[in-house]
Amino acid sequence: MSIVPYRKADRRTRRPLDQEQIVAAALALLDDVGLDQLTMRRLAERLGVKAASLYKHVRSKEELLALLGDEISGAIPFADASGGWRDQLTEIAWNVRRGLLAHRDAARVVAATAPFGPRRLRHIEVLLRVLRDAGLGPRDAARAAYHCNNFVTEFVADEARFAAFAGTEGAGRRKLFAEARRHFKSLPRQEYPTIVELADDLTENDPDALFQFGIELWLRGIAALAARPRPRRGIKN
Repeated sequence: MSIVPYRKADRRTRRPLDQEQIVAAALALLDDVGLDQLTMRRLAERLGVKAASLYKHVRSKEELLALLGDEISGAIPFADASGGWRDQLTEIAWNVRRGLLAHRDAARVVAATAPFGPRRLRHIEVLLRVLRDAGLGPRDAARAAYHCNNFVTEFVADEARFAAFAGTEGAGRRKLFAEARRHFKSLPRQEYPTIVELADDLTENDPDALFQFGIELWLRGIAALAARPRPRRGIKN
């Protein structure tokens, strides 16, 4: 067997830098270092180019983050359109949560970026359509979509903060909640009777159950809105 000597790759054969490569590298860098440490300089180093080369394809870090938000959204599946509106909204919420948890600080990226790219816009379109199908008027549907987005993204951002503080899984998280439970139970009962009474429930370490409870509150609110008497024709609700 002959040994082929190592030969450095010809730089001329490298694929020309484009926006797709930049976004993919930025997403990998986000997973490695987090949003606060994601800089154009670091991204350029990862790609093996000068920072000025990035700006030929991405005008600013703000535009890069908007592209990242769209990339993250593109990997989130849509809900099964054959289900009822409750099933679809539940699936939408869980799909978005899973998609945001798949990348470090993804919830912060999505919550803080605009304008929206085409893949994010398709998710917004689907959510609004389902809310309209649920019986909400135009204004209520728009407002409900806003609060749905805030609920899911802030829930995931809160999960990420807990993970960073206590460790992603297992003992660190359990220890954090156990310490909080002991603190609540040690409070003066005469001053904080309800906190002491609910100490175990306030420190429940079950994010999936907590998330589903939030969805149920949201669905009941939408059903109540849809059941309200509709305003006279020509008046928005």
